[in-house]
Amino acid sequence: MIRAAVVLWILSAVVCVGRGAHDPCHVQNTTVDRFNDGSAMVISANKEFAFHLYRKLSGLSDSQGKNIFFSPISVSVALAALSVGARGETHQQIFNGLGFNISQLSQSDVDEAFCTIVKSEQAHEHITSGTVVFVDNLFKTQPEFLDVLKQFYLAEGFSVDFTKVIDATNTINKYVSDKTNGTIEELVDSLDPSTVLYLVSYIYYKVKWAIGFDPALTKLDEFNVDENNKVPVQMMKIEEHFYTFDEEIGTFVLHLPFNNSFTMLLLMPDNMTTLENMISPTHVDKWLNVTESRDCAIYIPKFSIKTSYILNDVLKEMGMTDMFDHANLSGISELRNLTVSEVVHRAALDVDEAGATAAAATGIAIVKSACLMPDLKFDSPFMLMIVERSTKTVLFIGKIANPNL
Repeated sequence: MIRAAVVLWILSAVVCVGRGAHDPCHVQNTTVDRFNDGSAMVISANKEFAFHLYRKLSGLSDSQGKNIFFSPISVSVALAALSVGARGETHQQIFNGLGFNISQLSQSDVDEAFCTIVKSEQAHEHITSGTVVFVDNLFKTQPEFLDVLKQFYLAEGFSVDFTKVIDATNTINKYVSDKTNGTIEELVDSLDPSTVLYLVSYIYYKVKWAIGFDPALTKLDEFNVDENNKVPVQMMKIEEHFYTFDEEIGTFVLHLPFNNSFTMLLLMPDNMTTLENMISPTHVDKWLNVTESRDCAIYIPKFSIKTSYILNDVLKEMGMTDMFDHANLSGISELRNLTVSEVVHRAALDVDEAGATAAAATGIAIVKSACLMPDLKFDSPFMLMIVERSTKTVLFIGKIANPNL
């Protein structure tokens, strides 16, 4: 017997803001304090989740010596959308894994918070984002599932024939490629002909630096991958920016604002393991408050990286086990044998003299079956983040172990 399948591929999301009277995110004045508390708890949990997931990915054996880059908010949005259709222990594990206190946050609270996150994302002129659901023309979903995705995750919907695998694959890939300006060209490698639903939440982010780098100052230099290995890089230079040294964790912190409300933080540690183990949202809050400009030479490599992760084992370690074997996803369909077969995340980042371009994708496949400091040169492994300054939301996070990979 051929088993049906549901596949959700999510490309990402970001931050939060207000709503109109007829907006599905709108909450009446009688509950506005509770909603604000709920939104704050979700945003706080998302920040903690970012570093929790980073530590899991950096600890993978096949991550040693390799670049790390992903969008934690993308994974959060993907799993939050999945939780709409999860029930029982499966739902509780997803909430716990995301850091949501199930005694303080209901599914409605989470949906409302992510509604403001998605709406705020779409309000940024440098971000193209949205959500779309591709549903097999013979598959019947629970109406409430699609209604919530439409109202709170702002999803579009299209009917497709998943038995025509090549056509369906091309349809999804072309849609995502168009929305991300070709950054994510092939989200889907292949589709199972028993796929019945495919959900995509995409993000494309491209923005210029507030103070650009002069291409004439970019020179060939070396990057120290480790004590014994160097690789050639094009090293950019700038001479005035915000940077400081965090003595608590022995890390130089460079503050590179974009010409909007976002910032890139570059973190050059004395000891990478110490930084990775200790970094927290509290540190980000502190670093974003650095406002003293230092007239020092700053050197940063140009780089273009792409990453891909299978998150099954990582999410299981974070407590989300049931969705991979005996999931309760009855909120998606009346079918009782739906399980998650794979969670994939892909991301890309380009950094040059003009600015940065970033995109990310999370896929969830559900199957039935004046300087007093020295010049600062980022010429050895360093971490980076793209952060929304007003909410401190971490949009992207990563580690550059080798800019040539």
